Amino acid sequence: RLLTTPTHFAYFKIAEGCNRPCSFCAIPLMRGKHVSKPIEDLVKEAQHLAKNGTKELILIAQDLTYYGLDLYNKRNLDELLRHLSDVNGIEWIRLQYAYPSGFPMEILDVMNERENICNYLDMPLQHISDNMLKSMRRGITRQKTIDLVSSIRDKVPGIALRTTLITGYPGETEQDFNEMLQWVEDTRFDRLGCFTYSHEEKTHAHNLTDDVPDEVKQERADAIMETQQGISFEINQEKVGRTLKVLIDKKDGDYFVGRTQYDSPEVDNEVLISAASNYAAAGSFVNVKIDSAEDFDLYGQIVK
Repeated sequence: RLLTTPTHFAYFKIAEGCNRPCSFCAIPLMRGKHVSKPIEDLVKEAQHLAKNGTKELILIAQDLTYYGLDLYNKRNLDELLRHLSDVNGIEWIRLQYAYPSGFPMEILDVMNERENICNYLDMPLQHISDNMLKSMRRGITRQKTIDLVSSIRDKVPGIALRTTLITGYPGETEQDFNEMLQWVEDTRFDRLGCFTYSHEEKTHAHNLTDDVPDEVKQERADAIMETQQGISFEINQEKVGRTLKVLIDKKDGDYFVGRTQYDSPEVDNEVLISAASNYAAAGSFVNVKIDSAEDFDLYGQIVK
C-alpha cells in the first residue's frame, strides 16, 4: 500500500461500506454494505507498515463497531485490537468512527489492558434531541446516549471522547438545538466537530423539507463551537504542569508540532515545542512538560 501520510502514522481501514440506515448519509449508496477485512490480513498489513516505520495505526471504517459481524457472526473489534496490539513496533492504536448504537463495551477492556491502545474514542453522535435522533434513524435515544457516554467514561477514566454533531437537520427547532447546546455544555467532550446539514440526493432525509435557513444552520454550528472552545480551553489548562508523551509529526516554522495519545492528526489539539531550545525528529516520541495552553494548542518543553 502507498502511504499518503508521513510514514510514522497510517490511516488503517478495517472495513468498507456500511449497514446503518442513517437518514442523512449517502455512504451506503456509494460504498455498499459493510464488508470486514479478515483479522489475519490486517495483522499482515500492520506488520508490513511497522517494518517500514509506522508507529501509530488510526483505525478507520464507516462503522468500526460493526467490525466482524459479517465474517465472524459477532462484533469482533476487541479481538482485532488484541492482535494488532501484539505487532512489534506499533506504539499507538487509535479508534475513529465508532457508532453508538450497539457499541461493543468489551473494546474498552482491551483499551485498559493494552498500553499501546490510546485512551481515545471518536464517536459521532450527531444530535441529542429524541425528535432529531428518531428522524435521523440513529437507533438510539437521548437517555441511552447519555448513559453510554457515562459508561465509557466510568470504564476508562481519563478517556478523550471526540464527537461530531449536525446543526440544521430538517425539522430542527430552536428547542431541539438548545437541547443539544445544553448537552454539549453539560457533557464536556474533549474534542468536538460540528457540521451544518447538507441535503443529499437519494438519502432518506432528502424526502424531508430542508427547512432550516443556511444562515441559521451556520449560527447554530458557530454557537456549538464557541461553547466547545471554552470547554477545550478549561480542559487544556488542567494539563499545564503535566508531562505528556508526544509523537512528533513535523517541524513548522519556529515549532516542532506533535500530538498526545488524546489527539488525532488534522482534527484535534497539537503540542507546540519551541525549535529554538528543543530538537525532535518527526516520527519520534518525546516527553513534553506542558508550560502553557490555549483553546486548542498546548505549549511545552522536551524533558529527558
